[in-house]
Parts: sequence; structure tokens; C-alpha cells
Amino acid sequence: MMVHFRLTGLAAIAPILLYLGSSTTAAVVSTGVGGTNSSSISDGRTNFSLPHFLAYSDRDTPGTIGPPAVSDIKGFNVFALSFLLQNANPADKAQEWTSLTQNQRQTIKREYAAAGIKLIVSAFGSTDIPTKSDPIAMGTKMANWVKQYDLDGMDVDYEDFDVFDSGTGAGENWLISFTTQLRTILPQGEYIITHAPVAPWFAPGGIWGGGGYLRVHKTVGDLIDWYNIQFYNQGAKEYNTCSNVLAQSSTQWPQTALFQIAANGVPLEKLVLGKPATNTSASDGFIPPTTLAGCLATAKSGGWSAGVSVWEYPDADATWIKTVRASSWAV
Repeated sequence: MMVHFRLTGLAAIAPILLYLGSSTTAAVVSTGVGGTNSSSISDGRTNFSLPHFLAYSDRDTPGTIGPPAVSDIKGFNVFALSFLLQNANPADKAQEWTSLTQNQRQTIKREYAAAGIKLIVSAFGSTDIPTKSDPIAMGTKMANWVKQYDLDGMDVDYEDFDVFDSGTGAGENWLISFTTQLRTILPQGEYIITHAPVAPWFAPGGIWGGGGYLRVHKTVGDLIDWYNIQFYNQGAKEYNTCSNVLAQSSTQWPQTALFQIAANGVPLEKLVLGKPATNTSASDGFIPPTTLAGCLATAKSGGWSAGVSVWEYPDADATWIKTVRASSWAV
């Protein structure tokens, strides 16, 4: 049976209420056209308006080379070609992008821009572990690749679990240096830089000896436009309801629900809720689209407006995002 998270469950949303009562961490939200909450990340040159609705894809889609037609992803405003591997070696959708002619790429970019969709590349992924490489050299190569192929930015999908588990800080140090170098070549406001950490990496209290993503954020968070947080693949009972993804996570991964992460110092407007498109897109953490729509409505009522990321197109298409946005930011 499909169960929607309801605001009447005061115990379940206590962390949200606590967050809203804190003047030091509250998000700045303005009322936009039609009464929707809106905000933007900008330095005066390019607006990356909230909310963000991002779809990843590394899957071969018959009849399509590169990104899909804009009509297939109506309702999204960012599409991530996946993946760019170490030393700027493109694979899957990123490789398809390089196989197009410059004129073909320019035509697609114009169509995407006209539809209000940013086109970025996602780096690394679960099978590409870059930590032993030089982060400065790697950042230089990969940022220059973004420029060479006329993309709007990069998502950093770093998944070196062994190094984070070691507690040495090597993973955090690598990410800090890599992100800093990316940003020196991809200026803020002109290019998007996002990260895609798993939610447990935001846990406080010394769980991660190197400081985890709270340390990454404290050090270079001002260089990162937002986080596409992976609230999935972390255990069969983790992040699979509106309550434990928004308000209170389990004791296995304490204080890593969305509003709890915000209460620990990461701006609410940077916390994009990442989910699998189907129950086979990830090992666990799936929430049905109609239920997820209720989660978004609940989070929005609490002052959140960051948006959703999803793994992956074509399962997550225009129909999927229309359903997910129906109760909050209807398409």
C-alpha cells in the first residue's frame, strides 16, 4: 500500500521544526511567479535557478546518440551525461557526446538552452576510483574537457568508499584539491559544479575520521553549486520513506536525513534529493514517484526548494518528473 508522509505526524517532523526554528541556518526563500518558492545561484552572469531537477544517464538508448530530445525530458532543467572517467576519458553518454560533430553539438546546445536545460557531464561514478591520482592535474584535464566540448559544467560523482572508511582524510583532501582546481578553470556563475555524495558521508560526530562531507563543505562548499545527494544504496531500510529521508535517519547513519544535514550547517538550498527512478535502478532506497511527490510537498512546506536528482534516464523521463513535481512545482 502506498503511504504518504503527513505533516500531522509531529514526532516524525520534529527535526524539520527544529531546523525552522533556527535563525542561523534557515534558507533564504522568496516568493516567485505563481506563488512558488524560488531562489538562484548567481554571480550576475548566469542564473542557476532553484529548484534543480537533474537526470543522469549512462545508458545506450536506441536511435539516440548523446542526450535525448528536450521533449523527452520536459520538466528537468539539468541533464548529466555519464561518465567522464580519469584523465578525461569519456565513456557511455559522455563518449557519445564526443562522437557528434561540432555542428551537431552546437545544435543540441541551442535546443537545450531554449528549453532552459543545462547540459553537464558527470565524472567518475561507482567504478572509477581517482584518489591515487594527482587532483590538480586531474582537475585541469577534466575542466578543460568541459570547455572543449562546450558543456555547462561538471558533477563530481566520487565513490571511493574504502578511502572514506579508512578515516585518514585522504578522500576529503583529494576532493578539496580537485574541486578547487576545477573552479579555477570553470568560473563560478559561468559553469555549474555539483557533487553527488552518498547521504551517510554527511554524518557528524567523528563517524568519518577525515571529517566526511561536512569537512568538504566547510572547506570548499562555497565553490560547489549544490549536492545531488544519493539517498539510496545504503541499506534496505534506509532512506525509503518520506520520514527517514527528510526528517530523521536511522541510527545506522545518524543525522543524515535532508533536514538534519541542513541543521548541521549545509545550506538547505544546496541539498538536492537524489533517488533511483525505479526499484531496479538501485539496490534500495526507491520511493514510488507518487509518494515521492508527497515528500517534495512536505519538504517545500518546510522551506526547502533545492530539487531532485534521479538515476537515471530513460526510466526517469518527462512522465516520471511530471509525477514527482505534481504536488510541489507542477509542470
